[in-house]
Amino acid sequence: MKSLPLWLTTAIVSASLIGCSDTTVPNTEKTPIAVATAQSQQQNVLLQPFTGPYQGVPAFDKMNLADLKPALEMGMQQHLADIDVITSNAAAPTFENTIAELEKAGAALDRVFRYYGIWSSNNSSEEFRAIQKEMAPKLSAFSSSITQNEALFKRVEAVHNSDSYKDLTSEQQRLTHLVYLSFANNGATLDADKKQQYADINQRLAQLYTAFSSNILADEEGYVLYLNSDQLGGLPQSYINGAASAAKTRGKEGMYAVTNTRSSMDPFLTYSTDRALREKVWNTYYSRGDNGDEHDNNALITEILALRDQRVGLLGFDNYATWRLQDRMAKKPSNAMDLMMSVWPAAIARVEEEVADMQALADKMGDNIEIAAWDYRYYAEKVRKEKYDLDSNEVKQYLQLDKLREAMFYVAGRLFNFNFTPVAEGTVPVFHEDVKVWHVTDKTTGADIGLWYLDPFARQGKRSGAWATSYRGYSTFDGQKNVLSSNNSNFMQGAPGETVLISWDDATTYFHEFGHALHALSAKVTYPTLNGGVRDYTEFQSQLLERWLLTDEVIDQFLVHSETGKPMPKDLVEKIKKAATFNSGFKTTEYLASAIIDLKLHMLDDPSNVDPDAFERDTLNAMNMPKQIVMRHRTPHFGHVFSGEGYAAAYYGYMWAEVLTSDAAEAFAEAPGGFYDKDVAGKLVDHLFSVRNAVDPAEAYRAFRGRDATIDALMRDRGFPVPKKK
Repeated sequence: MKSLPLWLTTAIVSASLIGCSDTTVPNTEKTPIAVATAQSQQQNVLLQPFTGPYQGVPAFDKMNLADLKPALEMGMQQHLADIDVITSNAAAPTFENTIAELEKAGAALDRVFRYYGIWSSNNSSEEFRAIQKEMAPKLSAFSSSITQNEALFKRVEAVHNSDSYKDLTSEQQRLTHLVYLSFANNGATLDADKKQQYADINQRLAQLYTAFSSNILADEEGYVLYLNSDQLGGLPQSYINGAASAAKTRGKEGMYAVTNTRSSMDPFLTYSTDRALREKVWNTYYSRGDNGDEHDNNALITEILALRDQRVGLLGFDNYATWRLQDRMAKKPSNAMDLMMSVWPAAIARVEEEVADMQALADKMGDNIEIAAWDYRYYAEKVRKEKYDLDSNEVKQYLQLDKLREAMFYVAGRLFNFNFTPVAEGTVPVFHEDVKVWHVTDKTTGADIGLWYLDPFARQGKRSGAWATSYRGYSTFDGQKNVLSSNNSNFMQGAPGETVLISWDDATTYFHEFGHALHALSAKVTYPTLNGGVRDYTEFQSQLLERWLLTDEVIDQFLVHSETGKPMPKDLVEKIKKAATFNSGFKTTEYLASAIIDLKLHMLDDPSNVDPDAFERDTLNAMNMPKQIVMRHRTPHFGHVFSGEGYAAAYYGYMWAEVLTSDAAEAFAEAPGGFYDKDVAGKLVDHLFSVRNAVDPAEAYRAFRGRDATIDALMRDRGFPVPKKK
């Protein structure tokens, strides 16, 4: 049960159900559909099993968009045929002939979605988006046909409720329970009329998610600010070079492009001395999806919220958030909200201090302004220099992209015993010339772990941000499968041969996303579905890995000057450490504002008439949101929440996970070997990384730490007052 993307529907934990064959299946003859599909697979590379080295790899070099639609249609046919084999089995339902067989079904469609994901996230185009728009409702209907397959659900339910359930291994029990919940929580128990309503809602939501995502991408591609050479005041040379390259690729050679993405916006607002341009860039970025034009997302958001509410209402839930959080660590919305609101007062109080520092400095400089949102990054950087004598551009000279990658490999070697070896160009197919591949092995035994793909640079057609994904997850039940993992970023590429330098925040994100990759690469689970995760827990592993960027071993070996090659000076390191909580008010508040709005929108009794802009504004005003800060992701471009359901009513999960992160980091800090302590690292891998979703997250954390996490370490990390014990 592993492949259908969450943006299509929440109908299954993941939609391609896979497993091992069972000798009790009486009919081994291939159906006409299966025979026709098998013949078609020989002609459509997207459906074919991965071939070549490393247990087979995706044929990214042979991707043809013309194959996508027929591949999706044939993949769905084959998947439904696989389901028919399970439901037509005359034998009584067992784990092996039902749950394990579901782990095997839909393998061809799962492969198609590996390619689909590349077109969607890395190489989008108008042609692809047309196919995406057409196929979204069809894929949703297909997904609903599985979760609403009464015969299939009865078999799953029978295994889940059987006396033999207690005799299954703990991993088999968890898998069975997750599969059962994925059906029960997505309409399997409804009567025929309500099942149809549920399916219709999912189809419409699939269309809306596609439209929302396309609108964001359209605004990111359509709003590019081109500068002349006299408009570059204050910008670092590395940024100027990247902006020149970005303009050249858009046919504007001799100019400088500020693209409408965070990786371009953030440094521009930090360094540009032209306040009018800063305001323009700020407004353009934070107005994505909110321009009152054909790409405006507000009406889509209202319809999405209303349909989500209707859908969970069919299942008897009061609101979408209650439905969403029932199987998360938080369990219910009030627990998530209580966590966020316990941090909120300290966060906005710190913002008030930060703004006062900035205003005082602006006054001292004679700038005669009142700090506005587009000034925050600019003056914060100046305060940083004055307060800590810390220049972000100076720090950036020690943050070379290639060296940071080597640092990540070093950490992976020390903690996970992994070795990364570059794969010779041409050995493994890639979807773009920027993509590089490494072979991951065990340092001691040389055993094959898998491959790691890296797609680091921004380009047209690639969605903004940074993310990790997998093209194949680890499993053993049907033969041991290695891992094909990928990291994707949007760094600005410099001139050919030029060293790419990034900010400290970007370096932290680089480590963060690599943490997701390590989570996949370290998996030791039997069944593919267990490679999934609980949303308010899966960010924990990646957040934790950020902590190794500031370890002495990484700093001394890999944070070296781009020109001199000398290690970062000790005094600069100390400045960075002292400034670790600097701007924590801004960072915490912009994140919390997004997470709180997300959760509150999904707790509404009746969201059918909500005005997203007004709700966002009025809710934040009531919470005393500082006027100098805006949500990290404003509602009209909140892709995490409205271009799919992965983070819907769940964006709070980053903070929930960070409570675990801060607490776990203190376990390392207290250990004799510090952040490279072998005993604590062993517990980390065994209890928090390798088990993936085969163990309940709360149990896994207690096995690592010996107790539950508390909020205290998080507050200390952010420099906020630790709440007094009641």
